Amino acid sequence: MSKFIHSSKNRVDFVDQRPYAAEVSQNNTSIMSSAEHNSCSPDHKFVEVCRLMMPDDANNSGNVHGGVILKMIEEAGAIITTRHCNKNRDQSIDPCMTALARVERTDFLKPMFIGEVAQLHAEISYTSEHSLEVQVIVWAENILDGSKRLTNRATLWYVPLSMVTTPTPNKVVPTVPKMIYTNPEAEEQGRKRYENQKDERDRFGRVTRTISYDIGEVDMLRTSGVMPYSVPFSQSNLVHLVGPSDCAVHGYCKGGVTMKLMDECAGIVACRHCRTQVVTASLDVTNFHKPVKKGSVLSLTGIPTFTSNKSMEIEVLVDVEYIFGGETHKDRAVNAFFTFVSLGPGRKTQQIPALKVHTQGEKLRFQEGKKRYEARKAIRMKARHQASERPVIQQTM
Repeated sequence: MSKFIHSSKNRVDFVDQRPYAAEVSQNNTSIMSSAEHNSCSPDHKFVEVCRLMMPDDANNSGNVHGGVILKMIEEAGAIITTRHCNKNRDQSIDPCMTALARVERTDFLKPMFIGEVAQLHAEISYTSEHSLEVQVIVWAENILDGSKRLTNRATLWYVPLSMVTTPTPNKVVPTVPKMIYTNPEAEEQGRKRYENQKDERDRFGRVTRTISYDIGEVDMLRTSGVMPYSVPFSQSNLVHLVGPSDCAVHGYCKGGVTMKLMDECAGIVACRHCRTQVVTASLDVTNFHKPVKKGSVLSLTGIPTFTSNKSMEIEVLVDVEYIFGGETHKDRAVNAFFTFVSLGPGRKTQQIPALKVHTQGEKLRFQEGKKRYEARKAIRMKARHQASERPVIQQTM
């Protein structure tokens, strides 16, 4: 039985209070295995968010923008983590809102179109002392014939921010109430995932690559000469003033808003390079390095780094400038790698023009991009193999 809690235009949020039953896609492939679900507390109430996809959510060919889906994923995670932190907190701990700190690699498995309903299932899978891991699954539902298909899986990490005291770089975030696990193995698996992502953040520091554009190089790139299919030819820039509607109640820009802007910036790069309709294929692991305050200016730069025969990697750099209070410096808030594909007749993927690299830095970045491309390909092949061996779980009513 689903308990209705909120409704607004084209949107319904509700908490499903039934014992979890695995959804089955149109081709009877299991959406979430029972092993995945067992990592959660037996009395944990997950959240499901539904929204009808409208024309302003999609591109000219009717494909819903990847950034729209990423924004919905982040919102679902923010709901369940904020609810957990406040419902279960000790009274000595400040009320808090959670903020997105990290997104693991996210693949866009199937497209979503105008007129379909996006269904998101968000569930907390691990809590550390100061962070929460959330698993989000996204389906596209055709409400005319009732069919569903899996479009996305995502893993996100959130940290709580006090609603009473202003967070500072040296201030420890509030303690997260510990969740109850169904078995010790589930907790141990979650702890390993936490340690792995923490180790990765420590090793890579502020950027997730060895060769990245710093803020000065980005400014120089904008004034470089252009040659068709070169890096300066295809790169793109967006500038966005962070307003009240972009922020949560704690006054900081929501991670989903930033990811949506990043996807738009990357999409412009892909369109400029391919001169066709393009769609988001994947988003690599993304770490949020700096909080973005209301009133800040975000400068986004999308830069092509690698092309294969049918895919294109784009790095998006987000620099934040604090223009109030006498501050004039910029900080790197986040950087991420998007993969796009070009669509031809019948929405079939087609060949992408090769990226022309000239400088030594562009050549090195291209080689790094090729390594990431090969790593992504290996991950996809492994996932397909595991999916083929996973037993089908029928839904019970």
